[in-house]
Amino acid sequence: MRADSIVGTVRGLHRYPVKSLAGESLRTVSVDQRGVAGDRLWAVLDHDGKLGSGKSSRRFRRMDGLLRLTATLDGEVPVVGFPDGRRRRVDEGATAGAISAHVGRPVTLGRERSLPHHDEGPVHLVTTSSLAAARDALGRDVPPPRMRPNLVLDTGSEPVLLEDGWVGRRLAVGAEVVLDVRGPMQRCVMVSLDQVDLPPEPGLLGTLAALNDTCLGVVLDVVHGGTVAVGDAVRLA
Repeated sequence: MRADSIVGTVRGLHRYPVKSLAGESLRTVSVDQRGVAGDRLWAVLDHDGKLGSGKSSRRFRRMDGLLRLTATLDGEVPVVGFPDGRRRRVDEGATAGAISAHVGRPVTLGRERSLPHHDEGPVHLVTTSSLAAARDALGRDVPPPRMRPNLVLDTGSEPVLLEDGWVGRRLAVGAEVVLDVRGPMQRCVMVSLDQVDLPPEPGLLGTLAALNDTCLGVVLDVVHGGTVAVGDAVRLA
């Protein structure tokens, strides 16, 4: 690709080892056909097998408080962090009980099987441009963690929904990874909920509805996997 096809650089990389829990920021990630390695590979499960989430649907069950828990990977095993400072591995017998007490209902923990835990697709991306557009519409900053992206691209500070124009195109990220831009990322109530270090933002979902039909960022499919690092150039094909 030509050098002038560069549309931004990787500003942030994020992984969420347990679905609907706060995740971790990384300097490098591995990407395969499923997405970022280890991302949302585990989930909190209700008694009927529905996945713990900030919303209720055919697949998901709303469980208040999940976003106040953190999850990081220790090798291949997620470690859950609690507001009181406790940290428990998901393969410890007492961890599900501790999460149950936190969310106020009996739950278990399960690793992904045949159906992906992702809501929309393997990889989720937002740009600093679209976050600036959301900021201007809301009247205050919209930190990237509210959007729970895997990739945050630095595309400058102009408030424009830049990535909406990339749908149907292809992105090359760094030297190895190639992604197809499937479509806009539809938002739900999770963007408005309080989470680690962020208070509730009850007006955000309505703001996004007025701004862009409740969408911000894009969903991507993996064409070619590899390693991505903060600072990598991103090119549009």
